[in-house]
Amino acid sequence: MENSQRTHQLSSIPFGTSGIRSTAMSATTSVCKPTTQSTSTEECWWRVCHQVGSATVVHVDLSPCALRERYAASRLNTGEQMHRYRFRSAHRKREFSLCRAALRAIVCHRLGCLNRDLSFGLSHYGKPFALVGGTRAPVSFNLSHSGLHGLIAVDRAGRIGVDVEVRLPHPDLLGTVRTIMTPLETRTLSRFPKSEKDHQLYRIWTLKEAIAKALGMGFSLDLTRFSVPTAMLDGMRTCEFRFPHAPSTRWRLEDLGNSLYAAALVLELTQDSFGRS
Repeated sequence: MENSQRTHQLSSIPFGTSGIRSTAMSATTSVCKPTTQSTSTEECWWRVCHQVGSATVVHVDLSPCALRERYAASRLNTGEQMHRYRFRSAHRKREFSLCRAALRAIVCHRLGCLNRDLSFGLSHYGKPFALVGGTRAPVSFNLSHSGLHGLIAVDRAGRIGVDVEVRLPHPDLLGTVRTIMTPLETRTLSRFPKSEKDHQLYRIWTLKEAIAKALGMGFSLDLTRFSVPTAMLDGMRTCEFRFPHAPSTRWRLEDLGNSLYAAALVLELTQDSFGRS
């Protein structure tokens, strides 16, 4: 099952008249390549970085830029503006504004709707979903951010999850991640030399978080109740899997990590995902 080489053209997004434009990046088959710092204040801050089937992953540049931040904030609705205002940290305000405005543009493009008609609701477990004119819309999405990087995954059907973590020095990374690991994952990790352990820990962490986010159960899900598929623990970049307790549902898991961050994507394989079940 090959990844699509098509680039999802975001340049057609009807996102206001400010002159800020989106220039799509070619999708890759293995890793997300983040955008470089823009040289023009008119350059948009998100790029397509990965595509598989009908699902698209977009990298969001969270670097400081006053023009971008002001424009992004102007695209938010009243409730989102109030939510943004409650953040005390300038970084958190920027993170929320840039990610939410990019999400709005991407979802509007997918659905062919206007920004003013789009709003978001929350599931029982706190996972957001899109509403157009107050009616739930046929689109799935998920968002993650860490440091100066955000990832937005969107598909037309099926559950989807994405996670990104910038690899930073941590005094007790193993102790932190071990709380979400199964015995199988712990044994796998023990095979790696000390110099590679942190890299593998971040990899396992993002793979598990992406799965959990796709399931949409929030913090109520015990991450020690399932393991990352053995093929991924053995170094594969992508695989399909089924949960033992729900074998009728197929999932695809992808390692999107690169030299700057660890990242993962998981999507439920539906009839629409690849044009077949």
